[in-house]
Amino acid sequence: MKEFHGISASPGIVISTAFLYNEETFSVPRYSIAEDEVDTEIERYNNAILSASEELTELKASITREHSEDEARFLDSHILMLHDPMFKDQVFEKLRHELINVECIVQSVIQELVNKLNASGDIYMQERTMDMNDVAKRIINTLLMRKRISLADLSHEVIIVTPDLLPSDTLLMNKWMVKGIVMDAGGRTSHTAILARSFGIPAILGLRRITMAVSDGDVLILDGQAGLVIVDPDQETLDRYKKKQTEYLKRESELFNLGNLPSETRDGKNIKLKANVEIPDELDSVHAYNAEGIGLFRSEFLVMQKGQEMDEELQFEIYKKVVQGMNGESVTIRTLDVGGDKLIHEIAQRNEKNPLLGWRAIRFCLEKVDVFKIQLRAILRASVFGPVRIMFPMISGIEELEKAMDILNSVKKELNSEGIEFSDDIPVGCMIEVPSAAMTSDILARKADFFSIGTNDLIQYTIAVDRGNEKITSMYEPFHPAVLRLIRMVVENGHNAGIPVGMCGEMAGDPLATVILLGLGLDELSMSAFGIPEIKRIIRSTTILESEEFLGTLMDMKSFKDIDKYVRNWMEERFEFIT
Repeated sequence: MKEFHGISASPGIVISTAFLYNEETFSVPRYSIAEDEVDTEIERYNNAILSASEELTELKASITREHSEDEARFLDSHILMLHDPMFKDQVFEKLRHELINVECIVQSVIQELVNKLNASGDIYMQERTMDMNDVAKRIINTLLMRKRISLADLSHEVIIVTPDLLPSDTLLMNKWMVKGIVMDAGGRTSHTAILARSFGIPAILGLRRITMAVSDGDVLILDGQAGLVIVDPDQETLDRYKKKQTEYLKRESELFNLGNLPSETRDGKNIKLKANVEIPDELDSVHAYNAEGIGLFRSEFLVMQKGQEMDEELQFEIYKKVVQGMNGESVTIRTLDVGGDKLIHEIAQRNEKNPLLGWRAIRFCLEKVDVFKIQLRAILRASVFGPVRIMFPMISGIEELEKAMDILNSVKKELNSEGIEFSDDIPVGCMIEVPSAAMTSDILARKADFFSIGTNDLIQYTIAVDRGNEKITSMYEPFHPAVLRLIRMVVENGHNAGIPVGMCGEMAGDPLATVILLGLGLDELSMSAFGIPEIKRIIRSTTILESEEFLGTLMDMKSFKDIDKYVRNWMEERFEFIT
């Protein structure tokens, strides 16, 4: 029996057999060629590109028929990569210089690019290497006339174990037979993680070398709550997890039965529970878990799936679909939050030494005003179809907020002059995710209609801890006194100015943090939809008075370790269902 710990990307407890899906194991032949054979290899490459492009076009059509055009859109970037002239030039130059077969050259060029992205330290770029590998495999398989294994043909229940599961594989797999996903690579923002959550398939990613420890048919336990995979469990462990699985399913059923009951404390305080959404097709989950709106729609993922800035019409159609799909509940659209750990081509070209502190989010938009205006036009046009809120990311001070609002007002004037209808009373807010914004939140509150605290970055910047650095992840502590004090300051300043304050970072969906957030006075919490029932249950089981007394004890503590220990002990004792 062996245990492996990774990143919990989608919750659930599953016991099933392993299906090792490892396309990395195939060997690519290597042989020398003569100079007069280079043209033949180039012709083989060009033919392979055409064939792979046709295959991707057919695949896109198939996914569109089965799911939607939105879910198939990521293949556009794959097709663009196939025809990228810079990539082709690198292949041909290396081919002429090294005089080896073109399959080997393609593999080598892709590996160099992948190594460069992995060395960048940017989480999002590292996760995009999966798309690059997908394209490379298609080219190589076409050159070798090798047929890829299809997960659509699975005929029995399995847990897929793989180095990385490509988006195309995830969309086409037989979801009735895939009980779980276990991967060496990936993180919570990878396409696979997003789709696994959307499909309700438990998944644990970032396990590094689990594919080396698993064989086809091995019995696996996947504990999505703990981010734990157990290989070949002994009978005692198996029996324990069967019981735990039964309890989990029972608890999920009980939580689900909370249904339309309000997320209200026992002394009558209502806390709005909203959903964070990555792609439009997550709306089914949003409704299934009774979210009271979308508190964060991450618009940058739509741009990055396509591989380039989207035009106004395409953005408008996506926002319209989401707004209409919420049936009158509000949708908060965050404007482009690219940069940092979510790079697009234009930003990646800059090769910033410290992208997390660089040209990103609102800074990018305020410089690329043409791109910003296109997005704002699309959002405003979509506001006719239901309540919309606009939220600006990574605001560091009043100057940026005022500039962003000036651009928004100029777009409104343009639409008015063109006779294009939009809602003129859209609430406009900003994310508080930079310490300077928290410290000047009293000033920002005079201009903003609402605040939403983005704890992922706020914690990172406050404690100076790179959340993607495995060596110091233990220091990434949501309950650090500095973090709690900043949150309290933001809430107080927002309420003093008469505006609501919400939270949309991972902390909002952490059951251990719920009573703390109640005590701090948050008005709404936005999280992955599947987390809503458990947070609702905690809210309905406590009072504001109890949460304020609990918070008071924590604020008197000096060490985040002491706070963390106290919180865990108190919550586990107070709420038996916290695990």
